[in-house]
Amino acid sequence: MNAFSWTFLVVLAAAALTRLWLAQRQVAHVRAHRGVVPPTFAETIPLAAHQKAADYTAAKARLGMLEVLLGAAALVVLTLGGLLQWLSAQWAALFVPGGLTHGTALVASAVVLLSALELPVAVYRAFVIEARFGFNRMSPLLFLADLARNAALGAALGLPLLVLVLWLMGRMGELWWLYVWLAWTGFNLMVLLLYPTFIAPLFNRFTPLADPALAGRIERLLARCGFTSNGLYVMDGSKRSAHGNAYFTGFGAAKRIVFFDTLLARLAPAEVEAVLAHELGHYRRHHVWKRIVLLFALSLGLLWVLGRLIDQPWFYDGLNAGAPGDAMGLLLFVLVMPVFTFFLQPLTSLYSRRHEFEADSYAAANASAAELVRALVKLYQDNAATLTPDPLHSAFYDSHPPAALRIARLQSLA
Repeated sequence: MNAFSWTFLVVLAAAALTRLWLAQRQVAHVRAHRGVVPPTFAETIPLAAHQKAADYTAAKARLGMLEVLLGAAALVVLTLGGLLQWLSAQWAALFVPGGLTHGTALVASAVVLLSALELPVAVYRAFVIEARFGFNRMSPLLFLADLARNAALGAALGLPLLVLVLWLMGRMGELWWLYVWLAWTGFNLMVLLLYPTFIAPLFNRFTPLADPALAGRIERLLARCGFTSNGLYVMDGSKRSAHGNAYFTGFGAAKRIVFFDTLLARLAPAEVEAVLAHELGHYRRHHVWKRIVLLFALSLGLLWVLGRLIDQPWFYDGLNAGAPGDAMGLLLFVLVMPVFTFFLQPLTSLYSRRHEFEADSYAAANASAAELVRALVKLYQDNAATLTPDPLHSAFYDSHPPAALRIARLQSLA
């Protein structure tokens, strides 16, 4: 073990302990406030629903703590434990070491192994926690079908991208990282274009919105906001979960507005309009493009860093990965970098919460802040979202503002 080995272990331990500490704070905080509904919601959310949300939040946090421990242990076994080096040696018996086929097999086998390790947690989440709180509507057969579809889709899209990336790394000289970034950017844009019409229908059924009164109301909102879409669709989200949502998908002429059937079953037309106005706010404030540009900029920076590390023996020695190589370097970087960037999480969460406030302001100006408040209260209750998150946990992780703060701000706008 060299200096980088110890640095990696220290940072991994610090990140894991911080995540465990934050999760424990969240559990303690929601349970301490379990007995009383916050004053903001005292007249709209029953105590039983508030207690269900506290218990659901605590259950998810405890499972998250187990995931932290399992993830840290798996990462240590893969790197310092020598599992990645062993996998590389096994494939080297079949393919030319360091070649394109060897590298593809190494990365693909590591992805399959990690996916297999995550499977028991996914099963427990769906069929124990989600089922216990009345949210899971997915049968074991549908779960397996989704698993197969995801695997097939991942292979169909991921393997060609992986082969292209490894080829570029081996052929494009010192600036390979720039060519890989261009390929990665193009791939992501392609997926964004394909998702609405080719990928999403593999998992759900999308039908045109059949309620003419609601459709007319939405069309008038779209006209006020200067938004054109390729249609209003209802997604059969209820076949998997009782959770509800609405979202935009696609770009240009392919833009779609999608409502979960569970959302339409719960909200009144004016509330649906307000929720959609919030989503329109994200579009009109260019939040999607801002996040895409930020993602591409960060990926460019990270690939530049990998370009500096890819030939450094200390990087491979420190993670017990053997000799330098393109596939091994890429795999190590993808596995290890989240550990070193974990403490930047509060910045991305803050950025996202600011976007939510901006979208709320847009909704209040173009629909009804009061109706959005009523819709959010229903969604908080239906989704068992805690009304009393731990402030530090929320600041670290939450992409949306805490419920009480968000409602108070909307009420001031109303």
